Amino acid sequence: MDLKTNYIYKILSSMEWEDASESEIIITELDKKDGFVHLSTAKQLSATLALYFSHCQEVILLRILSETLKDKLVYEYPDSKERTVKFPHYYGELKKNYIEKNWVLKRRAFEVPKEILLEAEAQQ
Repeated sequence: MDLKTNYIYKILSSMEWEDASESEIIITELDKKDGFVHLSTAKQLSATLALYFSHCQEVILLRILSETLKDKLVYEYPDSKERTVKFPHYYGELKKNYIEKNWVLKRRAFEVPKEILLEAEAQQ
């Protein structure tokens, strides 16, 4: 794998992944509500998991080559006072065949404090 390749990531619950597998379209209720697909960079993943998926015992992590989404991919600031960096937002239909790789992530015992995760994310 070329480490200089620019990937972006989508995190889904297992149920959302099942829905996407059936429909071939990856979209969550939050994405529908906000009008775009929420994505993260590699640096943003840990904080995103801690802030929005702490209730999940298992999630699906999807890796997408950002070049695949280039025409409708926009980096924007979130509506959050805690998170102060731009996030990739996709204004299009995220199709399952755009996924380059996926993993099942299971909750483990060690957790990095939220403040450290946000500090690491801000050092982009």
